[in-house]
Amino acid sequence: MNFATFDLNLMRVLDAILREGSTVQAGKRLNMSQSAVSGALARLRHALKDELFVRHGNRLVPTDYARSIELPLREELDRLAVLFAPPSTFDPTTAEGTFRITASDFFAEMLMPALADLLRKQAPNIRAQLVDLVPNSYIDSLEKYHADLALIPNQPFPDWAISQPLFYSTFVVITRSSHPQLTAAGLRPGEIVPMELFCEIGHVLFSPEGNFSAMGDAALARVGRRRKVMMTLPVFSGVCRAVAESDLIALVPRQLAERVAPQIGLEIYHPPMLIDPPLIIAVWHRRSTSNPLHRWMRERITGLMRPLNEGSGLPSPKARRIQSDSCGAF
Repeated sequence: MNFATFDLNLMRVLDAILREGSTVQAGKRLNMSQSAVSGALARLRHALKDELFVRHGNRLVPTDYARSIELPLREELDRLAVLFAPPSTFDPTTAEGTFRITASDFFAEMLMPALADLLRKQAPNIRAQLVDLVPNSYIDSLEKYHADLALIPNQPFPDWAISQPLFYSTFVVITRSSHPQLTAAGLRPGEIVPMELFCEIGHVLFSPEGNFSAMGDAALARVGRRRKVMMTLPVFSGVCRAVAESDLIALVPRQLAERVAPQIGLEIYHPPMLIDPPLIIAVWHRRSTSNPLHRWMRERITGLMRPLNEGSGLPSPKARRIQSDSCGAF
């Protein structure tokens, strides 16, 4: 390829097809016709000496070569966008864009309503999306879903990622109102569930991966006990609903329990064992750090999440690599 004569506009087309997996959708993203995008793809194939995409059903699947240049290409385009951005201060009232967040449905309850209200008032042309986490590898959600920000439990992450601590969260036990076994034991909401009863009653476990053990089980193992997990669900809303309509119980983050308990008839107790509260962090690709819209959204989300913190303090926001064995299931 002769780079001196190469049309750099074709790079935007390549990036759009990589993002969308379709010439039609890439055209919509770039405000181009489908035929124009197909023509640009033909020129790209000729210039780069690679097929770039092969059709698989209704989608275009990138070749190994196209996949290998996807992230470097996006980084360069992001740098150019920052380089040529107007020097004026970022104005959220006129800014346009879409910001994609990958996280559990905990944040559908605890973040998105407040963020919706904030965006309506301060940035009416910025759209927010919440998408699922990739099971077993939450960091990969940033790449698989082209997400701008991942909100996940503290864990190791690769060199291309940057993190910021948000909040610690303790666990509580949720049960349906007037749970027969807890009532028979004379327990009142807010009290500690005795260990024998905690291990005897069936549990619902939040686990996007479908695991039957998690942080609560690790805490029990440290004191030589086991609980009876009867069901796993990949979303907190399902966990809470299953508990509300059965005699099963569950461990969930305290903030979520206090938010939904009055709505669906739950009661809140404390577990009999000590569970170290996990640190929830925000993680993003370093290529986006200087992007004005990304920076503005990070600051807004951090501001909305910090009041949830239960710890005495947080690690320095400058700490990039946080090591932990925390996981996403409870």
